[in-house]
Amino acid sequence: MVEVSIVIPARNESGNILPLLDGIDAACTGKADYEVIVVDDCSTDGMGDLVRARMAGHPNLRLIRHDVSGGQSAGVHSGVLAAKGGVVCTLDGDGQNPPEELPKLFLPLLAEGSDAIGLVAGQRVGRQDTMSKKLASRLANALRSWALNDKTRDTGCGLKGFRREAFLRLPFFNHMHRYLPALFARDGWQVAHVDVSHRPRGEGRSNYNNLQRGFVGAVDLIGVMWLLRRRKVSRPTEAGQG
Repeated sequence: MVEVSIVIPARNESGNILPLLDGIDAACTGKADYEVIVVDDCSTDGMGDLVRARMAGHPNLRLIRHDVSGGQSAGVHSGVLAAKGGVVCTLDGDGQNPPEELPKLFLPLLAEGSDAIGLVAGQRVGRQDTMSKKLASRLANALRSWALNDKTRDTGCGLKGFRREAFLRLPFFNHMHRYLPALFARDGWQVAHVDVSHRPRGEGRSNYNNLQRGFVGAVDLIGVMWLLRRRKVSRPTEAGQG
């Protein structure tokens, strides 16, 4: 039985995907029954073919392909829908999220007495990015934290672990992956945080720039603030016969 599904949303990461998959196997073998789901967001560099070739010797590896590029949140959502595990972990396909950090995400959710925890969010330390990217991220995180009070210093980290059914109850929207702590807390779940390391990007280049992130982030932040204010506050309890 699959306990943990590891979802990798990726686009044009042919130079990074195979070392990443090797690292996942090295980090997770013997720690949980797991599967790996690569969600190919319309790659044009042959990444999907590399994953398909690897699947012959790795029965726990799966490939999902988008017919239209949908971005990171769409990739995560497609992977979670397909997942067989009750716990899902995500990490980016560019190799910047070290796979050896994955047990920090799923072991707390598999532990006895952890039923109240819905999300374990990775928090990057020692970020290996350009100064402009780090400054833009710091500003965005400060603004989001002030507006949502989500008690999370780094929501942009791709390393996250969460309960599948709880995630699927969240309202889906593009870029929702950056607001998971606030959305899980909105539904009454506890959110745990763990420090994780960070690496320089391997091959290729990022699919997004700071201007794109800033523009969509401002619109999304307003939408998430609205969602938090409109959350359901009543909780139903079924009564037995009197």
